Amino acid sequence: MVKWGPVIVGFILAIILSNLGVYINPYWGSNLGLFIAGFIVGYWVHEGFFGGLWNATVAGAFGSILLAIMLVVGGTIFGGLAGFAATFVAGIGIVIVSLILNIVFMGVGGAIGGLISGND
Repeated sequence: MVKWGPVIVGFILAIILSNLGVYINPYWGSNLGLFIAGFIVGYWVHEGFFGGLWNATVAGAFGSILLAIMLVVGGTIFGGLAGFAATFVAGIGIVIVSLILNIVFMGVGGAIGGLISGND
């Protein structure tokens, strides 16, 4: 079950920590930030391995879906129907790639955090 409080906070932490991580190392710093945000979400939900994995992945997916929606709205405003079509196709690609990356980095961090915190 998704706990929306930790998911929203995890979404905000993912944005902040991945941007701060780039200053540490430009190559893998953003992925480290996503991992730490996922770990915090997984630890916070206290639902074990799969609960931490699921909630951290939903937090990352929330960000990618929000990005795709903003991309489609901006493309429609500036490009009309052609901009809508182009950004809709690009938005689907962004969501798919972002979901895979979030499952790998935030999900693994959330699973480890959930495993450490255990079940309540």
